Amino acid sequence: MTPEFSRIWRLDALGIDRQVDIDADATERAALAVRFALQSLDTLSATATFHPVATGVEAKGRMKAKAVQSCVITGEPVPVKIDLPFTIRFVAPDAMPVSEEIELDAEDCDVMEHDGSGIDLGEAIAQTLGLALDPYPRAPTADTRIKEVGILSEEEAGPFGALAALKDKMTKG
Repeated sequence: MTPEFSRIWRLDALGIDRQVDIDADATERAALAVRFALQSLDTLSATATFHPVATGVEAKGRMKAKAVQSCVITGEPVPVKIDLPFTIRFVAPDAMPVSEEIELDAEDCDVMEHDGSGIDLGEAIAQTLGLALDPYPRAPTADTRIKEVGILSEEEAGPFGALAALKDKMTKG
């Protein structure tokens, strides 16, 4: 299945230090908004430079996006602006670790497999976007709404919160 935002560069046509710019069109952004449960994805773009490395090809650049997420408490719109650098190493399938237990360090987290003929920078950027989004976005009004419905904060629900509530009762009574 073709990803929503696919931009493939053939490995044999990359050359050394080739710079590329990609932008998601309206249809691609709408499909990615569904994939990542966004209210909208207004922009998504990236600039990258491909550079050959011993294990494959490295894409280094910057991703920019503007989106609207839903507050996990109220459902209200939460605007998001992302502007972050990335480094993604594309490696052949046989270069990926095959053991059952894999230890990852920061350098290993941005490694993607390629199919031997091309690199899909668009899908890599889509996955980078997914990782950059806040998994629990909160609107500025979320704390107020929580209090209105009577949900206690962690501090209020903990042992010191109970003691504070007891102290309030004792001083009022």
